[in-house]
Formats: sequence, structure tokens, C-alpha cells
Amino acid sequence: MLAEFGGASPRMLNLALHAASGIVIGIVAAELLPAALDGLAGWWIALAVGAGGVAYVLIEAGVERLQRRKGSGTDRTSMWMIYVAVAVDLTADGLMLGSGTAVSLAFGLTLAAGQVLADMPEGFAAVANLRENGVPRKRRIMLSASFILYCVAAALLAYLLLRGAPDSAKLAALAFAAGLLSVAAVEDMLNEAHEVREDTRGSVLAFVGGLALFILVSAGLETVLGEDLHDPDQTEAVRLEGARSPGC
Repeated sequence: MLAEFGGASPRMLNLALHAASGIVIGIVAAELLPAALDGLAGWWIALAVGAGGVAYVLIEAGVERLQRRKGSGTDRTSMWMIYVAVAVDLTADGLMLGSGTAVSLAFGLTLAAGQVLADMPEGFAAVANLRENGVPRKRRIMLSASFILYCVAAALLAYLLLRGAPDSAKLAALAFAAGLLSVAAVEDMLNEAHEVREDTRGSVLAFVGGLALFILVSAGLETVLGEDLHDPDQTEAVRLEGARSPGC
């Protein structure tokens, strides 16, 4: 809505995308990989991270091939290419959230908090791009509202598939998401930031600020919830203990 009814200068987009990239790197470094390292062998983590990165590259190549096939000479085509790119990104976010929630509710909430922070500047950039392509306001708002479907559907699917799976499968899914998000942050968000405006020292500070912000959010939630979010056994024990208490 800020992009819809306010200004979206190239400098603001550059800073927002750098901040979003920092937050995503923070999710990978502070939550996803530490959780995987607690319960998986290193070679399994490397394999899952690599698979996630390859998956993102293949998805991006498919979107680009679709764009070349359809052509990019019309506003309508450009609009749908932007829409597909954002939908794919949010589907990946949903898979990560569903996998994290299958490990524990507290862990899923922490990942969701970080992803909301990251998706705000991403959404800002997406709406700004739709405006630049001449998409009418009513249609822009409808397209933005529809994005929730991809994230929620992917999260629900991942949760249902993994909730009864062994811990190793859940942690492998988190490592897969780590590889996917790492490539997205470096190759997608930062590239787009560089296209809209040349980097400045403020861009670097925005990246570091996003990284630091997520670490603070993660540490704060862990303190409030009183759980080790990286230990599925501990969070499950806390849940079972609460279920056995007389007040439940």
C-alpha cells in the first residue's frame, strides 16, 4: 500500500531491496542452517542446499523462457511476468514456513516473522514495477491480494507432508529452503536493486541493517517463547509438557 499510494523512488527501491536481501540472509544464517546442523550430517546439508539452489535456477530459467516465448512488447505480458516471478518467490517462502512449522510452531513463527519483514520491501518493489508497466490500480490491488494464496497453499502442503515425517526429512527441507533463499537473495533481490539504482554506502548499511534486524527479532522471539528454536526435540517436549498440564 505504501508503494500504491505513495512514492517509489529508485533510491527507496534500492534501499528496500538491500534490506530485504539482508533479512533473507539472516533467516538462512541464523535459523535454517543452524537448525539443519543440529540434526543432519554435513554432506546431507550440502546436498540439500545445492538442490535448493539448483531448483531456484531452474524455476528462474523457466520463467525467462516463458517470457521470451510470449514476448515482452505489451504491458499485459510484462504484468504477468512480474506476477509469475512474485508468485514463485512466495510459493518458495510458503514451503519454507510449512517445513519450519513441521519442526515446531515456535520455529515456524520465527521464520514467518522474518519473512514478513523481507516481503514488505519485496512487495514494495513488485507494486512499483506493476505501476511502471501501466497496470491499472484496481488490477494491481487485486493481484497483490491474490499473492497470499500461493504462500498459504505452499505452507499448508509442506506442513501436511512433513508433520509426521522423521526429523531428518524436516531438517533436509529446511536446508533445501536455505539454498533456494540464498540464491534468491543474491541473484534476484540484489540484481534488481542494482538495476534500479547504483549502490551507495546507504545500500550497504541497509543490507547490514536488515541482517541485524532479523537476528534481533529471532533472539527476541526465542527469549519470549523460552525455547531453543533449533532443537525439535526440546520444542516438542515443551509442547507435550503443556498438553499434560491441568490448565490445558
